[in-house]
Amino acid sequence: MYLQGRITSGFVFLEACLGLSTSSPLARRNETCQKTSVAILGAGTAGITAAQALSNQSVTDFLIVEYNGDIGGRVAHTSFGVPNNSYTVELGANWVQGIVTPGGPQNPIWTLALLANLTNTYSNYSSIETFNASGATDYTDLIDDFEDAYSTLEQDAGDILSMNLQDRSVRAGLRLAGWSPARNDMEAQAVEWWEWDWEYSYTPDESSEEWGIINYNTTFYQYSDANNYVFDRRGFNQFIKTEAATFLAANDSRLLLNTIVTNITYSDNSVTVYNADGSCIEADYAICTFSLGVLQNDVVTFDPPLPYWKQEGLATFQMGTYTKIFLQFPPDQVFWNTSTQFFLYADPLERGYYPVYQSLDGPGFLEGSGILFVTVVEDQSYRVEQQTDEETQTQVMAVLRSMFGNDTVPDPIAFMYPRWSEEPWAYGSYSNWPPGTTLEMHQNLRANVGNLFFAGEATSTEYYGFLHGAYFEGQDVGHAIASAVLSKNGSVDIDEAFYEVLYGTTPTTQLNETNGWMVTSFQTNGF
Repeated sequence: MYLQGRITSGFVFLEACLGLSTSSPLARRNETCQKTSVAILGAGTAGITAAQALSNQSVTDFLIVEYNGDIGGRVAHTSFGVPNNSYTVELGANWVQGIVTPGGPQNPIWTLALLANLTNTYSNYSSIETFNASGATDYTDLIDDFEDAYSTLEQDAGDILSMNLQDRSVRAGLRLAGWSPARNDMEAQAVEWWEWDWEYSYTPDESSEEWGIINYNTTFYQYSDANNYVFDRRGFNQFIKTEAATFLAANDSRLLLNTIVTNITYSDNSVTVYNADGSCIEADYAICTFSLGVLQNDVVTFDPPLPYWKQEGLATFQMGTYTKIFLQFPPDQVFWNTSTQFFLYADPLERGYYPVYQSLDGPGFLEGSGILFVTVVEDQSYRVEQQTDEETQTQVMAVLRSMFGNDTVPDPIAFMYPRWSEEPWAYGSYSNWPPGTTLEMHQNLRANVGNLFFAGEATSTEYYGFLHGAYFEGQDVGHAIASAVLSKNGSVDIDEAFYEVLYGTTPTTQLNETNGWMVTSFQTNGF
């Protein structure tokens, strides 16, 4: 899964220059800046949802600053395929994850997808065939073995949470649960990749047991275990455009597209945003929805430097990369079983080497398209994103021919993939929590500095990596700032908690809204 519906914020990057002195060469004359109550940096899910929250409370004096020429952030699509047989494919977020359970809550992304009438189909993860370098071979029994161990892992994570025990890696938890495949058991390694890495974009060794299980449960046990793949010709970001249309008019002057933020100056009273085109915006408040990858990669600088607790929060968490590689074959030469949705490959040498293929040329999807795509994550993503298309195509084709036979697989007629880890407005796909993290560590990532607030999937405590995480974070920050703007005497305190001293675990008393804990992870609505 992703970001399979994962993912969030805007195509904006900045060099955040906070508190510049008048002697600084970057200082500007604020009297020339455009004035507004709230500057929203990024027009992805979090940014648009924050703007909607402001608008819903009659705060309409805001500006949305967007790097690219369209809204959507990492919910991005493109046209793929040969002329007269091309289709819209999603480069980033692709699934609505966790839909709704009768009698239970409904995922807000699903609500918006229904309003936008997005074309989508249920992804059936039981529709899978397994392969190794010799061709088709059935090792689906290993999936059952992993899921048995995973059930034990879930119970163990619940004990860690409720008893305030030390967090550990998913790898350690799986070993204790009886799942410990040999390094050279490549079929078991492929199954593990399918079950964990494909969702979190990091290995079990690099992922938190406690918070990884919480992240899964709060989505799939709260809403449902369904994942619906979106393949709408208008693009998945149509749900964001539909949301934006409720408060933005056509050509609304409050939406500043193709505007690159270069510097930010913030204080406890105001925020000034400086743009590459020489313009600037002076606001009472600002909401930064830049990705964690942008904030970690020195694209953003702060002057004065961010306080150490904030730097520590940004440095602690991980930004994963999830790369979908698309191939189109002649529709009359499709060589895979189009009634099967997924094909899992166990490479004899490398774990995660072009492991999961998904057919789009099948019932309920893009029938007749001839499109197949393979997904890689983390180190494999970094490798392929630094290669040429030709190098990657050669490698993928060698795998496909080992799976289906040299004489069966024709050359593709179209080939394409994004390079998320190299995009300066993203630097990755979505966030993950490493082992040993705590709620308080994450709260330092979330918390505001002065009148500069932060929102996005990475700031979501329970839904990090998911689109609905970005939605809830944008909504919450928007509501808070609206209350401050509407306050007659400025008496509303909306500063968020932060922790200068961190400890090794999170006591249950800290599982509260102050730290972003909005729902219990012990629920079974969607189970």
